Amino acid sequence: MSRVINTQSPTKTRNQHRRTVAEILRRLGQKQQIDGEAKDMAAMLVYLMRELWTGVESSAAAWEKRDYWMKAERFMREWEWTVETAVNIEDVLRHDAFDLLPELLMQLFPRFADVQVKKMTRSPSVWSGAFARLMDEEPTAVI
Repeated sequence: MSRVINTQSPTKTRNQHRRTVAEILRRLGQKQQIDGEAKDMAAMLVYLMRELWTGVESSAAAWEKRDYWMKAERFMREWEWTVETAVNIEDVLRHDAFDLLPELLMQLFPRFADVQVKKMTRSPSVWSGAFARLMDEEPTAVI
């Protein structure tokens, strides 16, 4: 029997999500007003932040199994801003406080400055319907 090789490592998934966030930030920066697509993109940011945190937790769990406690803790502290960002953007979307959205997005830009976007590769279908899906969910409890 041969080995099963997982090609979707948490690092690869995290890098893909970071690329998607960087593209969404760039596209949102070009928007003049908050329209339906902008709401979908902002909602997709919530989902991506949650996914980033899930990947961080799985990486940290793997390191903790190998007794790399300090590395796991440091890594989780380095990425804990994703949880707060997801909650903040979700709160803005749920309460129609779109005037606060640009400030939240500006706080994200430095965190994704290292992701080079020379060409947009993500299709609008990636975030299409994300706002409606988010509104159908139960609100996330504030941490």
